Amino acid sequence: MKKGLDVLCGVRIGAGLMFVLDPARGRRRRDLIRDKFVSTTNKIGDLGEKMARDLRNRVQGVTAEATAALIEDNVPDSVLVERVHSAMGRVPANHKGIEVFAGNGIVTLRGQADANELPALMAEIRKVRGVKDIVSELKVQKEPDNMLPHEQARAHGAGRS
Repeated sequence: MKKGLDVLCGVRIGAGLMFVLDPARGRRRRDLIRDKFVSTTNKIGDLGEKMARDLRNRVQGVTAEATAALIEDNVPDSVLVERVHSAMGRVPANHKGIEVFAGNGIVTLRGQADANELPALMAEIRKVRGVKDIVSELKVQKEPDNMLPHEQARAHGAGRS
């Protein structure tokens, strides 16, 4: 059994050498193999650089967050408003009509909000660094204004059979 595997292995090596050392097409095949090797080496190097840059940026971000959490500073009101707007953008909600005001770390929200979307929105705003308290002057509506009549009927359970 072992002799048969040795013979098969020898045949494969011979076929491979013939493929690469063929006088008619061998040079082109060797050049293609070399080009593939160089290309793969370059891709691996690029990937390594990307991974190192990503890791460096993540460590820098974690360090900055940890440092900022330890430092108790008064955030300017305009910066706090921008941070809250940014946090609101991460919540899939219709919050374009909500105005944000800030004073001494206290955030005031005015406008209209959907009752279903409000808990997630408030939770995201509470996470914002510098927010000490939230004052909600929002008018909460049960369903969005932009719902079509047939969508409103479906939301209320009408039209079921």
